[in-house]
Amino acid sequence: MIKRYYSFGDYLKEIFGKKVYKVNVDAGFTCPNRDGKLGTTGCIYCNNDSFRPSSCKPTKSLKEQISNGIDYLKFRFKAKAFLVYFQPYTNTYAPVEKLEELYKEALSHPHVIGLAIGTRPDCVDDEKLELLRKLSQKYFILIEYGLQSIYEKSLLYIRRGHDYPTFLKAVYETHKRGIHVGAHIIVGLPTETREESLAMADELNRHPIKFLKIHQLQVVKDTVMAKIYEKKPFKVFDYNEYLDFIVEFLERLSPQVVIQRLFATAPEEILIAPKWNKSKREILNDINRRLEERNACQGSKCSYNRNRALCS
Repeated sequence: MIKRYYSFGDYLKEIFGKKVYKVNVDAGFTCPNRDGKLGTTGCIYCNNDSFRPSSCKPTKSLKEQISNGIDYLKFRFKAKAFLVYFQPYTNTYAPVEKLEELYKEALSHPHVIGLAIGTRPDCVDDEKLELLRKLSQKYFILIEYGLQSIYEKSLLYIRRGHDYPTFLKAVYETHKRGIHVGAHIIVGLPTETREESLAMADELNRHPIKFLKIHQLQVVKDTVMAKIYEKKPFKVFDYNEYLDFIVEFLERLSPQVVIQRLFATAPEEILIAPKWNKSKREILNDINRRLEERNACQGSKCSYNRNRALCS
């Protein structure tokens, strides 16, 4: 079977020789866009319940969340290896001593082989990166930076609180220490044309970003964006438009980039738009089907990276 894109599951199996499962945890972090340092409302699209699993709640201790998550995955999938994913809010936004305590507690479980840490590029420094560099000598350590867009007009619109050069600085400082680097982007913002969103693939190819999560813009309840959309609805991707878009995006993306996510899936009870009424499995199947129909694959139209596409 032809591999149409480089999935995170395939990558981890190549590295560790077995399937690795992710355990999501909430360690009680906040965000400078919420605690008053930069703002109090967060980015205009942000409602953490839109991407946080119900099992990932700060009411339980970190140890309990990890143990419960591992026990469930062992029971359901016979899983034997795990990454702890520090997911909600900004998971480097604390003194380095506190971070060291939390990260080492997560890594103390005998079946945990590493960490994935979601954060902002303006919330790392040399001291924090040095801690992660030391941990990466023994464990798999991935920092996932929320970029959302390469365009300043979009970063201002979503009230992100940092610019694109700040992201690039964090990427290169992380990469030079041998720590795995990932990015999160949002496609389909009303500030961008379709071509501008596609061009983010070309730009990301130029930098040492190994992992990528792609989210189509979703409008969810209890956000500033929901209020904007209610007053003056803007265009969001319909289902078939997004299938076409993600195929073209993957074609332009370097085949060396590992895909962690191809689309967002906010819970139906808080999702305002777009309403696709599709399960995750249905969306994945339709993306794969569209790739096959077009004989397309990741990297087949990549202008920057000289490596051959996955299906070439």
